[in-house]
Amino acid sequence: MSIFFINDISEIGVGLAGFGIFFIFLGIVLLLDRSLLALGNILFISGLTAVTGGRRAFSFFFQRHKIRGSLAFFGGVILVLMGWTFFGILAELYGFFLLFSGFFPVAINFLRRVPLLGTLLNLPGISNLVNRLAGDSNRTTV
Repeated sequence: MSIFFINDISEIGVGLAGFGIFFIFLGIVLLLDRSLLALGNILFISGLTAVTGGRRAFSFFFQRHKIRGSLAFFGGVILVLMGWTFFGILAELYGFFLLFSGFFPVAINFLRRVPLLGTLLNLPGISNLVNRLAGDSNRTTV
C-alpha cells in the first residue's frame, strides 16, 4: 500500500512542473530565450498549482514571511513576459531562493544519500558550497 495518494491531476501537475523546469533550463542555456522562459514559467506555476491545489498554492506563496520571495518571483515572471529577460530571470532566481530555501537542507540531505551524487557532493571543493546551502547541520529538519 502506498503512503502517498496521487490522483490524475497531481500526475499532470508533476509533468507540467517538470516540463516547466526543462523549458526554463533550456531558455537559460539558449542565451535567455524569452519565449522558452515564458513558457517554462507558465508551465511551472500551473504544475505547482495542479500538484498542491489552488488554495494551498495561494497560501504557500502569500504567507507573511514569504511575501518578499513571492513578489520577487512573480515580478521576475512579469519582467520576462515584458521582454526584460535578464533582469526577470535574476529576480526569479532570487525569489525562488527565498521561497524554497527552507527546503534546501532536506533536498541536499536526500541527494547526499544517492550513490553517485553523494560522492560528487562530498568532493572537497563542492562540499563547502553544499554545506553552506544545506545550512546548520545541528538544526532539525522536518
